[in-house]
Amino acid sequence: MQADFAIILDACVLANAGVCDLYLRLAEAPRLYLPRWSAKILDEVKRTQITKLKRPYPEELADYWREEVTAAFPEAIIEGFEHILPVLKNSEKDRHVLAAAIQGGVSVIITFNLKDFPEATLQPWKVVAVHPQDYLLTLYSMNPGVVLTKVAEIATARGQEMQDVLIHLGKSLPTFSRRLLQDSGREFS
Repeated sequence: MQADFAIILDACVLANAGVCDLYLRLAEAPRLYLPRWSAKILDEVKRTQITKLKRPYPEELADYWREEVTAAFPEAIIEGFEHILPVLKNSEKDRHVLAAAIQGGVSVIITFNLKDFPEATLQPWKVVAVHPQDYLLTLYSMNPGVVLTKVAEIATARGQEMQDVLIHLGKSLPTFSRRLLQDSGREFS
């Protein structure tokens, strides 16, 4: 299976290491979606990584992360959207995200910051903002095997049990984590 449905990943999703890891793995073969972002979104991720996290990244690590993500998904970048910014009505600090979606022909923005994307400001552009866990639940309902395999890959890479990875993800994605734990016969402990 290889899905070609593009989504914009907002900086708040990409800056959350655990959520980002799962989303980017789901964009690798057999991909369930195509990731999209802009240089401005990646700039915002770096600012978050080096200044706003409980354990900030050293600047070199943030630069390395960006280089690796850009190399892994060179087709993800959207450019040339600045001319759209003046007509947008969503939160000013996130207009660049909506503008990138419009320019890239992307109809879904994945973000924790739903308040910055009121439906009335997106509707004229036929764009929707979706919480990361809601979109993950959609992907899981479409292809549970791939989602579970990617979570298992994360567990293996970290030397952890899958249940522990899901419990950790539950801090940001409680409904998604609970669903996968229940479906695998486990519960939050």
